[in-house]
Amino acid sequence: MKAVVVEKPGDESALKLAEVSEPAIKPDEILIRVRAAGVNRADILQRQGFYPPPPGASEIIGMEVAGEAVALGESVKGWKVGDHAMALIPGGGYAEKAVAHYRSAMKIPATLSFEEAAGIPEVFLTVFLNFFMLAGIKPGETALIHGGGSGIGTASIQLLKEAAVRVIVTAGSDEKCDQCRKLGADVAINYKSGPFAPAVRAATDGRGVDAILDSIGGAYLAGNIESLAQGGRLVLIGLMNGTRGELDLAAVLRRHLKIFGSTLRNRSAAEKAQIVAAFLEQFGAALEAGKLRPPIYKVVPAADAPTAHRMMQASEHFGKIVLKFD
Repeated sequence: MKAVVVEKPGDESALKLAEVSEPAIKPDEILIRVRAAGVNRADILQRQGFYPPPPGASEIIGMEVAGEAVALGESVKGWKVGDHAMALIPGGGYAEKAVAHYRSAMKIPATLSFEEAAGIPEVFLTVFLNFFMLAGIKPGETALIHGGGSGIGTASIQLLKEAAVRVIVTAGSDEKCDQCRKLGADVAINYKSGPFAPAVRAATDGRGVDAILDSIGGAYLAGNIESLAQGGRLVLIGLMNGTRGELDLAAVLRRHLKIFGSTLRNRSAAEKAQIVAAFLEQFGAALEAGKLRPPIYKVVPAADAPTAHRMMQASEHFGKIVLKFD
């Protein structure tokens, strides 16, 4: 089969389409004929040599796919060959075939194309895990998401609005702020216009937000703490701009703040199964009804994977970039 491989860790030119062996299927796995694969910022880190896959996972980049089930392990339940599947996987997505634990896969609703479905598992499940399972966001509360135009940002806006949460986002241009508001964000702040924390405080009448999802890291730590309300929760999921920051511990104590560190990729199959099941219980009906769908910025042929990575690195996209396998 064909797959996008990394010849040597480095820039996007390291990505090449090559012939590789088809993955072996385990008893609890589905073999998926991949029609589309979502592109994520973690893919760039793996390509650069900074984010290796978990032990035992494929070395091929790619953490979310959509396609048809073409083979089933003997322990698989609830699936049949030919079913359309979108799946969260620890690696192997940039290929014509990929394996997924059957409980980390979801049936693709008729309302979604393969390209849209490929943009759901990683980002929507990441948002669900961190905002709903860890931070415990509730209807009527207010959430802040950095990078509102990203895959995580656009998924956050949709899930939070579906759950009756007030949504504030930051984004890097007035155009992206407008797009976030059109998608459902209540407030969009252009972080290039000045510090975001005073704007967040102003948008909440000085109260602050109940939960923050942050992929920026150290550079935003002080601003995040300033932006939190009494009892607020900060969930850190990335370190795009620094691994270190100064933390006001007095504010953490005085305002009863909670800080979580979280990743999804290296969680066990059992944990991921619980996340998928809880997500479908809360949002499955909205997914089936077509209320949840990732905005697709570009669909790029797999052979042009370097182009997809350049787009991601430039942060020019709004929503998801997807690789297509013919």
